[in-house]
Amino acid sequence: MEIKLDLHVHSERSPDGRMTLEEIVSLAKAKGLNGAAVCDHDLVLPDAPGFGDFLLIPGVEVSTQFGHLLGLFVAEPVETRDFFQAVEAIHAQGGLAVLAHPFEHSRDGSRLAPAVPLLDGIEVQNSRADRKINDANNLAASFAQVCRLRPFGGSDAHCPQELGNSFTTVEADLLTLDAVKEALRTGKVSVQGKRSRAWYAARSQLTKRRKTGAKPLSYVKWAAFAVKCCVQDIFSRGD
Repeated sequence: MEIKLDLHVHSERSPDGRMTLEEIVSLAKAKGLNGAAVCDHDLVLPDAPGFGDFLLIPGVEVSTQFGHLLGLFVAEPVETRDFFQAVEAIHAQGGLAVLAHPFEHSRDGSRLAPAVPLLDGIEVQNSRADRKINDANNLAASFAQVCRLRPFGGSDAHCPQELGNSFTTVEADLLTLDAVKEALRTGKVSVQGKRSRAWYAARSQLTKRRKTGAKPLSYVKWAAFAVKCCVQDIFSRGD
């Protein structure tokens, strides 16, 4: 069966996330998706609830020296921020290690060379990745092709409006964690997506400030960032 998955979603458990698990499932189903991976910042989802005909994939987004690393199909904490140790911890759980939005901040692919042999894939379609480098996703896709790494796609949604803007399609025999993981690891996958509005990045940063009790100066900086995002949306197309 054909299965559509948003493989990079943040819940309210992330400092900058705004969605409950129930909202994620409801919104994703409304957009025709069959599953979503909850990848909160440095925080796993230890007990992913079942939702019948929808697959909620436990995951994590780990901050490392090579950028953000997605651990898909992991439910035990990844305590380290060292890339090599984090990949080892993800693989020890039988999970997939996927480098997230690798060209969001830099065009230099050579810096990623030490990471390549350990990866299970590259996120080549991320709906937030091109805010600073407008061809970040194209660079990631080319890099994945040259390095023969599997392509993955996810919205990186922090707000409801972003969910499903990028996704991965794969053929799997069953809608189960094991079957979908094996299909992503070895089967034919394809990715689709579109850019999310920059304004939603601003909204999620405002959420983070409110949750963490930021000081007034931080809100002033946020206001400047929000204006920049609004201007960016005016001159580019996105949802």
